[in-house]
Amino acid sequence: MSDLQALRKQVNYDKTFDCVQCGYCLPVCPTYETMKRETHSPRGRIHLVKMAGEGKITIADLKEPIEKCLGCMACTTICPTNVQYGRILEGAKEAIEQQEVKSGFQRKTEQFLFDRVFPSSRWMGTLGNAAWLYQKSGMRKLAQVTYLTSASPLNVSRFEKAVPDQPGPLERSLRKHRIRPDYKLRMTVAFFTGCVMDGVFFDTNQNTIELLRLSGAEVVVPRQQTCCGALHSHAGKSATAEELAVRNMEAFDLEEIDYIVNNAGGCGAKMTEYPHLFERGTYWHERAEDFSEKVRDISEVLVELNGLEFTEPIERTITYQPSCHMTHVQRVSEPPLLLLNQVRGLKLRPLKRPDFCCGSAGIYNLVNYDESMKILDVKMDDVKEKRPDAVITTNPGCLIQMRVGIERTGLEKKMEAMHLVDLLMEAGPVPK
Repeated sequence: MSDLQALRKQVNYDKTFDCVQCGYCLPVCPTYETMKRETHSPRGRIHLVKMAGEGKITIADLKEPIEKCLGCMACTTICPTNVQYGRILEGAKEAIEQQEVKSGFQRKTEQFLFDRVFPSSRWMGTLGNAAWLYQKSGMRKLAQVTYLTSASPLNVSRFEKAVPDQPGPLERSLRKHRIRPDYKLRMTVAFFTGCVMDGVFFDTNQNTIELLRLSGAEVVVPRQQTCCGALHSHAGKSATAEELAVRNMEAFDLEEIDYIVNNAGGCGAKMTEYPHLFERGTYWHERAEDFSEKVRDISEVLVELNGLEFTEPIERTITYQPSCHMTHVQRVSEPPLLLLNQVRGLKLRPLKRPDFCCGSAGIYNLVNYDESMKILDVKMDDVKEKRPDAVITTNPGCLIQMRVGIERTGLEKKMEAMHLVDLLMEAGPVPK
């Protein structure tokens, strides 16, 4: 196989011909709206990948347009010819990653983060405990008062304020790994904790387990589970993403479970796409298909169980910011709204453009900060018009990004951002 043939296979060159360049994707693409360039639209990127597959441009020419893509997949929902843009995008990212020349420091940093930190529950727990110490010791206030956080790389200081108060090490260590309901058992589920969710939003994970328990589900939390691999795929590290998928499939190989439940739109989307990581007809492709068929968002399972009654009215005006990957990849949109409508007192004001990305997109807001903030400003214009007391989200990245948007617009005293699960717990759930 020639180098060009190998490249074509890698970037899914054959799938680029499904794009008829109609332009339906342009109005829904956040980067095209904010950057005003054809090369930063889905059809423009597809055309560039096709040119690379034909040897007309180099992989280096793809880097800037491809890396500036959020991967929100809004274009796939609107596309009339069902172009598999996600497959093309990840193939291009893999090609860029393999051919890019990096410094020794950059390689070692990426290896540490992607190979050791994100896949390790111990490392993520350690980071969570470090954040707890940072907050409780007064270091956080001191760093903010003395502007020490402004010296942090990748604009981390902008996001540090959005990190919630962390539980202590003891609370983290007391989590049980099999939780049975007090009432009638309706199903058994395995809970995917996620790396960022468990490290940064541990309390939300605990609330998720409690909602499932109250609904009548026995919850199993596999000890050997690891990162879903979404961040690795987005960075073009496909081999590591495959390894993580295999580890999760082995960890969740439990015959008695009905579903594999997650509460992070990006993680759920990646796990439903595990079959794409393996060649069709292979053992792991078949295992991945079985695995992905069981993946469910927490909102889907709660609606199916229909086992909760919410006893505490919440007299607040809210708006709902859906996760892009939950909407456009998992194709889950109605269950969160059905749950919100069950909470007495809530007044829901829908956004004009709920499917417009908030600009988080994994670590996009860290590595492409300026572009991310332009997209967030568009989203916040929509939010401000609704004047809510709270913005409800279903993904950790979205939650942090919306908190940054609220602070960025000076509205932190007027509204907050919350995960759907935490709002439901505030509403006093009890078994029906």
